[in-house]
Amino acid sequence: MRYRQLTTGSLALGVVLLIDVLRVWLPGIITIFGQAASTPAELMGAFALGWFVLAMAAPALVRRVGPRWVAGTAAVLLAVARLALTSAPGGRPQLWLATAGLLAGLVWLVGVAGGTDRPVPGLALGLAVNAAVHATLDTYDLVWRGGAVAWLLSAVAVVLFLLGTALPAAPPGPGGVRSWLLAGPVLLLAGMVALAPALAEAGMSYLVAGGDVARSPLFGLAPVPVAVAGFLLAALAGPTRRWGRPLGPAALLAGAVLFALDRGDLLVAAILLTTVGLGACLALTDAPGRAEAAPAAEAAPAPAATDVGGDHGAAARRGYAVATGMLLFVLGAVGYYSAYDLGYPNAAVPVVVAGVVAAVALAARPSGHRRPGPLPPLRTAGAVAALALLAPLFADEVAVASNREGPPERLRVVAYNIRMGFGLDGRFDLAGLTAAIDRQRPDVVLLSEVDRGWLLNGGHDTLDLLSDRLGMPYVFGPAADPVWGDAVLSRWPVTDLRSRPLPSLGAPTGAQALAVTLDLGDGVRCAVVSTHLQPPPDAGPVAQARAVADFATGYAAGRPLVVAGDLNTEPGDEAFAQFTSAGLVDALAVARPLATSPADDPRQQIDHVFVSPGLTASDPVAPRGEASDHLPVAVTLTLPPR
Repeated sequence: MRYRQLTTGSLALGVVLLIDVLRVWLPGIITIFGQAASTPAELMGAFALGWFVLAMAAPALVRRVGPRWVAGTAAVLLAVARLALTSAPGGRPQLWLATAGLLAGLVWLVGVAGGTDRPVPGLALGLAVNAAVHATLDTYDLVWRGGAVAWLLSAVAVVLFLLGTALPAAPPGPGGVRSWLLAGPVLLLAGMVALAPALAEAGMSYLVAGGDVARSPLFGLAPVPVAVAGFLLAALAGPTRRWGRPLGPAALLAGAVLFALDRGDLLVAAILLTTVGLGACLALTDAPGRAEAAPAAEAAPAPAATDVGGDHGAAARRGYAVATGMLLFVLGAVGYYSAYDLGYPNAAVPVVVAGVVAAVALAARPSGHRRPGPLPPLRTAGAVAALALLAPLFADEVAVASNREGPPERLRVVAYNIRMGFGLDGRFDLAGLTAAIDRQRPDVVLLSEVDRGWLLNGGHDTLDLLSDRLGMPYVFGPAADPVWGDAVLSRWPVTDLRSRPLPSLGAPTGAQALAVTLDLGDGVRCAVVSTHLQPPPDAGPVAQARAVADFATGYAAGRPLVVAGDLNTEPGDEAFAQFTSAGLVDALAVARPLATSPADDPRQQIDHVFVSPGLTASDPVAPRGEASDHLPVAVTLTLPPR
């Protein structure tokens, strides 16, 4: 039993390392391979897909030389790439290093599949541990943090993984094909929905009015240990009665449907249903093969010669199964997230993937008896859930806004498209973003392209992380879905939150206008509207600009008004004129031309601040930096005399 636990632990650690690599590689497709939205989405999708197609050749290699040699060699390459990505240099070297790690990870999975006919315990443990650690790190991974501690912990994980890989393999039976086929789809749904701590934190913020309680670390991450425990219990224990077999697939489909509805108040329910459903579907495929069914198979590991003379045909079948499953992973990810560039409906993607998982699980034949696996379900679930419960101990203090003495005479306003937190070098650059904003000593910050949990961008809650570092509470306005949109951070209390969807013109990307009122004390109020105009490729921003101008002026109702963000229009354009025609003033006019994009060679003036005539603008700047592909714009606004 202890031997099987060690091999299961090695598989789990490999899954953790592979997910770490994916957290670098997936954003790199957008931020490094893709350049400032100029690279066609079809080309980025082809780049992503190509490496998973290439991995389909690995099962033939397993058939020829055996799974042990394939898994061992690929494990070393995966470990080296993962360790090198800690404090990676950014840019093209980072992208190719992550790509090498990804390909090595895919080949390693194929090799491990060749020698393992019962992978569910290892796969489930790896996914659960990854989620628990991600929550404990406040969704800011070791691979991005750098520093001595990150290097040390990464090195420990890599060494343990390699030691586990070096263990000789017990002779596998012919089974395990369905379990390995589900590895990719389950990884996709776990990263998108089920085991995504940032999504859980964002979901909790929708359930509490005002947001203050929801931003408590303990409360915001409360679903994570519950989800982790439910997933592991379902995966390791499985249904106890034959009539219980359909319950897991039904829960999975229900959770996927709730997620596809794009409603923030349904996210937590979607997470919990999907986690239990995924675990139960994995359990339905977890049937031991012939070799494991005999008690003697547990007595001792097979000799090394088994790898040479074993059933390489069965090993290759399992290899093709996992390679196909990972191909489904990338097809689902590309199909879902490319929609935000190409402008087609994508809500059905998670439901279809969940349907595939449910169908494969239900097609598995129930075994006459279920022998215990290498991990005790209750103790394993409890231990990993306890790890997730450590998250509040490492979370930053929650910022609280409060009135200063009397209303201010001036407000310093910053508007910034933060590109999901990734700089021009493709690194997740919280320090750079924080410095760029903090140098302006802002009173209010309006952010565009805010991501709170997309798998494509690494699964970070960028808004919460940035808010903690700036010491400024936030208000979030969802646009494309409940975790992508715009935000306002303020050193003054905010009231009267409203979010208005803008004409989507058929694209799922969508856009919105987030309006808040700053309470400056003594009855003084200022309206602030944050937006990001995002028309589909074949339409301009005029209709959205008109909608924002009408909404903002109506919301302000005569009070001082600030409207700012990435408006994707230049001075003199028809969309720009929608704001001036509504009576608003270009607060950056005295500094024109003031180009803001791209950050390394700014040529376009597309980030703007508009104000009502009663506000006087001074000191407008667009400070240089490469923490995003846009430059921030900042301006000081003098309030009208009281």
